Amino acid sequence: MSTKARILEVAAALVAESPDGDVSTRAVCEAAGVGAPALYRHFGDKEGLLSAVVDHGWDKYLATKRDRAPGTDPVQDLRDGWDTHVEFALHNPNLYRLMNSPAMRKPPAAALESHRILTADLQRAAEQGKLRLAPELAAQIIMSANVGVALMLVSRPATFTDESVSRRVRDGVHASVFMPEVTAQLGTETPGAPDQAQVPAQVPATAARLNALLRRSPVPVLSPAEDALLTEWLDRLSNGPRS
Repeated sequence: MSTKARILEVAAALVAESPDGDVSTRAVCEAAGVGAPALYRHFGDKEGLLSAVVDHGWDKYLATKRDRAPGTDPVQDLRDGWDTHVEFALHNPNLYRLMNSPAMRKPPAAALESHRILTADLQRAAEQGKLRLAPELAAQIIMSANVGVALMLVSRPATFTDESVSRRVRDGVHASVFMPEVTAQLGTETPGAPDQAQVPAQVPATAARLNALLRRSPVPVLSPAEDALLTEWLDRLSNGPRS
């Protein structure tokens, strides 16, 4: 293994193991058994090293997108692409935060390639008459939302606990960029609960309103346990699948 490859491999491992996703060049040099001049000769500075770590980590992720044959349905490819993006972030939280850090002066090459792949899929959708926006604008909308959701899930797991958040945002964003008949065909299935009955749209809205009113002014005749149970029921109704 070359010196450059060893430094890169060590740096990637230290980033993954770090509590905050940050590493020092000194720690990398010590773990790789090289001097600082060797690191700077190959990577320029710390940012150059971290950018190389990001590209190295995302290279495996993007390989699955580079090698896949385009499906007959670009919309499904885009839905799957959103989901695999979030899955990658959840499995590589430190790397993902580093990938999207504002401290990076220039976007890593992997980020630019990911955006190009997304735009190409949207171009295919446009060619089939399924897109209501220009592919370039749609790509900016989808990527910003996809990255935003993924960052919240990996950065604030204690707050973002609902497993359906990513899917709901995905469907909402896709509804804004695809033609209405396309999103109508997708339906509103809830993953993991294919047999769950759909409810009229008025029910979730009414449940959400009642829940909000009760939280402002709790019903005094209910015990704490009853109040908690009622809140759970109303949450379930207001967050349930729409018809």
